[in-house]
Amino acid sequence: SIIGSSSRLKDCLKTVSLAADSNANILLVGETGTGKELFARAIHEASSRKSGPLAVVDCTSLPKDLVESLLFGHARGSFTSAGAAREGLIRQAHTGTLFLDEVGELPLPLQKVFLRVLDEHRFRPLGSEQEIDSDFRLVAATNRNLEQMVDRGQFRADLLFRLRSYLIELPPLRERADDVMELADYHQNRLCSRYQITPKRFTSDFQKML
Repeated sequence: SIIGSSSRLKDCLKTVSLAADSNANILLVGETGTGKELFARAIHEASSRKSGPLAVVDCTSLPKDLVESLLFGHARGSFTSAGAAREGLIRQAHTGTLFLDEVGELPLPLQKVFLRVLDEHRFRPLGSEQEIDSDFRLVAATNRNLEQMVDRGQFRADLLFRLRSYLIELPPLRERADDVMELADYHQNRLCSRYQITPKRFTSDFQKML
């Protein structure tokens, strides 16, 4: 589903190919709408972990009072509403890929905890006395400038260092205009197929407008 043949996009796909063959951490950087989750899924599906799960964590939607429980899981009775044990998202990524979307939103205190998880691939669920393993490969994404956040003390420098073993900068569509018509053709063919109508063509004026 990654559509386009511009040089900027091809450069990204070359790096995806190299990164997918390794087990190194990957950081996807780009504006909102540049396809970071699409690329994360492509990396997972092109890797040796494709038969494992892809656990997606949207760091912008993690509630502050439940963030550790959601990531690390919890034992039964570890807090008031914990009527049953729950497996966290990190463990759900075992043998597969953990995708941290908008990693720049990860709370600063939690960054230190996650750094240890990233180094050791071991953690302790809330309320549990036992540590558990999770053999995951990390792909992270952000639309923020993490280096500036490090300078302001909002993001850990050691975590950023570990996140970007591979750095893939995804260009916005305005920087890959050669892909516009390819994208338009892809979507019109998709819609025509869905509604079982004859494939359409775009007029030259419409193409110029796009």
